[in-house]
Amino acid sequence: MAKWIIDSDHSCAAFAIRHLMIAHVRGQFNKMKGTIQFDPKKKDTSSVDVEIEVATVTTGIRKRDDHLLTEDFFDQSRFPSITFKSQHIEFLDNKRARITGDLTLHGVTRQVVFDAEYAGPVKSPMGGEITMGFSAETKIDREEFGMMWGSEELEGGGLMTGKEVLITLDVEADLAE
Repeated sequence: MAKWIIDSDHSCAAFAIRHLMIAHVRGQFNKMKGTIQFDPKKKDTSSVDVEIEVATVTTGIRKRDDHLLTEDFFDQSRFPSITFKSQHIEFLDNKRARITGDLTLHGVTRQVVFDAEYAGPVKSPMGGEITMGFSAETKIDREEFGMMWGSEELEGGGLMTGKEVLITLDVEADLAE
């Protein structure tokens, strides 16, 4: 089985959540590590293991980033990482898969399903490494992970901070030697 190492410099974990129920606020984590076991000829033994460094969150607004690191949201001092470990991968065709696994966020583990695509492998012109690309997306309910801040109903309806969070992983991974 081929082992692929996530290239943190070319990978990103992003999220989008509604603010005041009218517009999306977007952010990302700039450091992740992990491995992907994947061989296009032996797909049945594939797996994914990802760790995201919470302290690297950025939304472009420093005050908001600082708030996201508090106990209201990610509680970075108690839970410094977000992890995902696959349990089952169903391949839909030559480029798409559904990845079921355990997402641990804010100290809570829940099973989620990512819709994923993969591309490559290609030989990098910058260093000759063999590289693959992986993109995956899921939606979660933040309250199921104990993130309750902003859940009070607003005058006229809706919430300060939406419950549904779109999570997107865009990963480049290099073939381990």
